[in-house]
Formats: sequence, structure tokens, C-alpha cells
Amino acid sequence: MARWEGNARGRLERAALDLFTEQGYDRTTIAQIAQRANLTERSFYRWFADKREVLFGGSEELEQRLVSAIDAVPAHAGALATLLTAFATAPEVFRPREFLRERSAVIAANPPLQERELIKLASLADALTAALLHRGCDRQTARLATEVGMAVLRLTTERWMADEQADFAGLLSTSAADLLAVAADGVPARQEPRPKG
Repeated sequence: MARWEGNARGRLERAALDLFTEQGYDRTTIAQIAQRANLTERSFYRWFADKREVLFGGSEELEQRLVSAIDAVPAHAGALATLLTAFATAPEVFRPREFLRERSAVIAANPPLQERELIKLASLADALTAALLHRGCDRQTARLATEVGMAVLRLTTERWMADEQADFAGLLSTSAADLLAVAADGVPARQEPRPKG
């Protein structure tokens, strides 16, 4: 087996995704992934703790990118505006759309991977909330902005993956407007107290 490891991580991710798609996640072994990538199992473990992590290898990179981007937003920006500005930088670390579409299909077909995805999203939300707190937001504002922001990010990413020509920043604005319209529509009218009498 060749020992050349140029872009080993990317090759392992691609090999794993191909095998998960071809024969199923449960039937794919680490040995098969390493062989498909023309690497050794030892090389696999240099990059990933287990085969689940092959699909989530970019999570830490995305988290670091977004937290750094939050720190770079001018101090006067509100919590949600700060997150949306940071989210616009996400495509800099995203995998190609085709890879992300295939990855989503594999995760959707496997409950253990769905659980792992939720854990990774919760970790990202915690990091974003912490970054907003660090900027001086109160805890309630930071948490609520993060929850709203994560909904916008998920919707934007789904739309972006579905359209090869779509501009991520444009979709981000559209998704934020859509969410805010839904939120505004859901606020009940304030009722004045009835006079006693």
C-alpha cells in the first residue's frame, strides 16, 4: 500500500463517504476506508478517532472560523447581526456542495450519525454563545440570538447545497428575513387589561 499522505484527511473523507454511500455506513470498516484512500489504518487514526468522525472532521474548523469571525465584528453590532456577519464567512471552510449533499444523505439514513450531528451542532451553538458573552452580551440575549442564528444557518446551508449558483451571503440575508417574518407573524397582539367594574 502506498504511504504517500498528501491531503490524507481529504482522501479519507472522500473514501469513507463513497463507501458509506455504496455499501452503507454499518457495513463499512476503517480498513476498507484506508484501503480505498490508499493509506494505512494507522494513517486513518492519525486524523480520526473512529469512522463516524470522518463525516464531522470539518466541525472544529468551522467552529474556530466562526468564533474568530465573531471577534472581528465591530463592537457596536447587535448579537444576531454579529452572528450573521460571522456566518457569511462559513463557505471559506465548507467542503464542496456535492460532498455536503452526499454527507447529508448518509447522516439522514443513520440514526447514530444523526445523534452525532446533533451533538456537533450543540457544541457549535455553545461556542457561539460563549463568543457573544465574551463580547459583552447578556446570557439571555446571547442564547436566544444563537438559537435564531443557528436556524438561519441551517436553512441557508440547505438552500446553498441545493443550488450550485447560489451566493451564500445572499441566501443568508434571505433566510434571516424569512425567519424574522415568521417570528413577527407569531407574536400575539398585546391585550390591554379589562377595567374592573
